[in-house]
Amino acid sequence: MTSSALRKMTEAEYLETEVVSAYKREYVDGFVYALHGGDTAHAQAGALSKHGLISLNIATMLRPLARKRRCRVYASDMSVRISHFSSLRSGGPLYYYPDVVLTCVPVDDNARFLEHPCLIVEVLSDSTKNIDRREKLHDYRTLPSLQGYLLVDTAVRAARLYIREGAGWREEYVEGKGSLTLPCVDATLTLEDMYEDTEV
Repeated sequence: MTSSALRKMTEAEYLETEVVSAYKREYVDGFVYALHGGDTAHAQAGALSKHGLISLNIATMLRPLARKRRCRVYASDMSVRISHFSSLRSGGPLYYYPDVVLTCVPVDDNARFLEHPCLIVEVLSDSTKNIDRREKLHDYRTLPSLQGYLLVDTAVRAARLYIREGAGWREEYVEGKGSLTLPCVDATLTLEDMYEDTEV
């Protein structure tokens, strides 16, 4: 696909072309943005080794706890559809690919996206950290099902967790050492667990 981020497409066109795309693409305000190696000016470079290890560590720790509660964990290849619009957007649904996503709503084996995530994890990188901390923070929190949003740094050993509390959100932050208890499956993860096998 050439210059996909420069022309608008409908949601139906996005979903139809995403199935045959050679790379993942996010869909925002009618535009597609290639992730990891697409041929557009907006494509992100491939993820670093530590990014993949951190994502895998978190997904691996969540999976047995999720299975006990009949929840499912997906790592990087399951998109999330956001249909709740905000004043920051011109309207229309959004599709993002979180690094890790957990849902406790039954999911068909042929599903291509989730609409009811309970927990979303984004591992920060230089090319995505600002979007993860601003736009995605705002957009993900419009999802009524979402109970937690975890941001994990790759420059320093630190993580920030946003937890839904009633009509609002509270924030927890750990750096260097410490742990966070993730909602939905009550998983307590230490920073040591998250950064296992990395030099961060």
